[in-house]
Amino acid sequence: MAEKKHSPFLLLDILQRHTDEEHILTASQLISLLSEEFGVIIERRTLYSNIRILRQAGYEISGYDENGTGYYLVTRQFDKSEVLMLCNAIHSSHFISSKQSDELIKRILHTLSNSQSREFRSQVYLPNRKKTENRQLLYNIGIVSEAIRDRKQISFIYQRYDKDKKLVPRRKEPYVMEPRFIVYADERPYVIVTSRKYPAFSHYRLDRMKDTKILTEPSVPLNRNRIQEAYQYASNKLFMFAGENVQVTFRCKNRIMDAMIDIFGPGMRTLPEDDDTFLLKIQTSVAGAVFLAQQYLDAVEVLDPPEIREEIKKRLQDSLDRYA
Repeated sequence: MAEKKHSPFLLLDILQRHTDEEHILTASQLISLLSEEFGVIIERRTLYSNIRILRQAGYEISGYDENGTGYYLVTRQFDKSEVLMLCNAIHSSHFISSKQSDELIKRILHTLSNSQSREFRSQVYLPNRKKTENRQLLYNIGIVSEAIRDRKQISFIYQRYDKDKKLVPRRKEPYVMEPRFIVYADERPYVIVTSRKYPAFSHYRLDRMKDTKILTEPSVPLNRNRIQEAYQYASNKLFMFAGENVQVTFRCKNRIMDAMIDIFGPGMRTLPEDDDTFLLKIQTSVAGAVFLAQQYLDAVEVLDPPEIREEIKKRLQDSLDRYA
């Protein structure tokens, strides 16, 4: 049984769970819920005093003089549309496991009233069958963020899928790296790293890491030029393919402008060529350029450099031979 002196906090809990603009409770109903749920019995005078205390603390509570019915909590941590957006984003994120998604969504829905939460749960969502098996993602993000802040090295086991579609270690020995930045690209979270042995930037998927640990050894500090290099590395790694970056020129059909902006952002370098096409110039890896050309085979042509054109020709010919 709760103590009477805690009644303002208990009242706030009831207002958060039971009220919204479509579910308004009278003073009598609030007093009854305090008694039923917490065993706290108060008078109307105390209830009004508690509401005044909560308002003074910054909570916006609509009263009888405003709505003509009773009381409901107006201010919340997130409004209904924000909660739906966040929950949908979590549900659709492949790199968050199903169990973690359910836990996160449940905690976010707790910021709504019970009726609004039930309304969301009554929505029909197809199961996301692309969810990762690795449940250490959120832990990895926390550990890696702490290591970046404290400029410490990390160790981790990096995983891949085997022929049985199970995550298995890529190698027995753990990787030891200097974490630099966390970046979200191609709908996945990555950590950009360096190492004492290989000072060039590389990247690893956070949802493929496990047994991540912060080491006592410090990371070598990055100067301003190296930080700028890291930004360029992240922005130029098309589909996060590894390899040295090259300047690539694409001829693209105007009809895929939306898709290109989704990939590169509205700041991408383009030049109109004619009524049907535009030129796109980017710095990216050879593998990323080839992959993009293959994804949009009927709408993208690589103009330069010649070696990428030849690689695409070879792949197309190999494909034709397989289908011959």
